[in-house]
Amino acid sequence: MALHRRTLLTGAAAIALAPDAVAQQEKPSAQDKPPGRETPSDQEKPSVHEKPLDQKPSGHDAPPSTAPGATLEVMRLWPGRPPGGGGPDPEGPRFDESREGVVTGVAEPCLLVMRPARSTGSAMVIAAGGGYRRIDLGHEAVPVGRWLNGMGVTAFALVYRLPGEGWAAGADAPIQDALRAVRLVRARARRYGYEPNRVGVMGFSAGGHLMGAASTRFASPLYRPVDEDDAVSARPDVSALLYPVITLKPPFDRTSSRRVLVGESPTRVATEAYSVETRVPPETPPTFLAQAADDPIAVVDNSLLMFAALRAVEVPVEMHLFERGGHGFNLGVPGSPAAAWPGLFATWARRRGFIRA
Repeated sequence: MALHRRTLLTGAAAIALAPDAVAQQEKPSAQDKPPGRETPSDQEKPSVHEKPLDQKPSGHDAPPSTAPGATLEVMRLWPGRPPGGGGPDPEGPRFDESREGVVTGVAEPCLLVMRPARSTGSAMVIAAGGGYRRIDLGHEAVPVGRWLNGMGVTAFALVYRLPGEGWAAGADAPIQDALRAVRLVRARARRYGYEPNRVGVMGFSAGGHLMGAASTRFASPLYRPVDEDDAVSARPDVSALLYPVITLKPPFDRTSSRRVLVGESPTRVATEAYSVETRVPPETPPTFLAQAADDPIAVVDNSLLMFAALRAVEVPVEMHLFERGGHGFNLGVPGSPAAAWPGLFATWARRRGFIRA
């Protein structure tokens, strides 16, 4: 059931959880299909939404208590309608969300704010996956945000536009949202208590494609400035891409992301334009890559191609490939090889000065 459009979104994971507890609570079982998998048969799911920033919903407007972020603050991305127009009914809900935190029907993109108990001066914009057909907020963005909170990082889960939902900007719509999100998070540094030169991005699966695009196309004029915040740099200070979709080129083009972004029979120009590895400038931020070798969705060649592209222009990059883990492993099933990535990332981020004690 869709709730009123001024209802606040996402739910129960707003309770601050210790990193280990989050990993245990959110881990998919070996028998379950990970919610982040991209398959053509994935079904869209129903709803929930927002109140103005810093207000909590109550009564009739309150979202289900089991939704993944009901008490989170909401930061609107655009002062008016997003660039280009189109999309779901603006008079309807801000977006639809299931009790599991699966988001579709994004009429108004936004950021969900997760604050640490004590900030250590950095912020991360997180894009969950879902093949650009949905956003697996409850499986990836919220638990990862809470894990980052445990290290003093202020986390922002990005609810981005889905290209197949009628946006005039098409495949550029989510990239516009990602660039705007980095600018807003940097512009709000003083308010939220972190440093403007320590703003990173983290993406999973299709969200990895999105944050890969944000990390390489930050200087692209993808939309006209709408206010003073657009004068702020959109370049992330670090980038972390987990089991990312990077290329849309054959033979690695069997993902939902490719079908949504460039269609079933794309032109070579479109395929090149939206393959992240084809446009990696030397100014791309230091990048962390992690993926399982047995990933059946975004095959491991995606990370290998990105690693090679970054290395070719001498961008600092660290890559970890795990024997097992599949796709959509989030923080990792405890005991599996892929469960090592959070610790490896934390060590890398501290070494780079992005996370401080």
